[in-house]
Amino acid sequence: MMIETTASGTLFLFLVMGLVTLVTRFGGVFLMSLVPINPRIESFINAMASSVLIAIVVPQAFAGDWGARAALLVTAALMLATHKPLPSIAAGILAAALVRFLF
Repeated sequence: MMIETTASGTLFLFLVMGLVTLVTRFGGVFLMSLVPINPRIESFINAMASSVLIAIVVPQAFAGDWGARAALLVTAALMLATHKPLPSIAAGILAAALVRFLF
């Protein structure tokens, strides 16, 4: 299926992507409302969040450039030291920008 990248084709793609996003978000909330939350389910949900984060970060640590590695290192160090995510992420972004600018 080919969709033209004209104004109407692009608008159609945005609408379809928005609809898919809404269906998956609301569908997940609806399905989880049917599941009784016991300690086992709660530990699964907590582990799932960590595993998704690790699945995103680890490939960047191995295959990313030096800017990505500097961002990961700075973000992790500040997060361990301060326990504040927003300043840690901001420092990681600045570290990546600085390394990429200098090298």
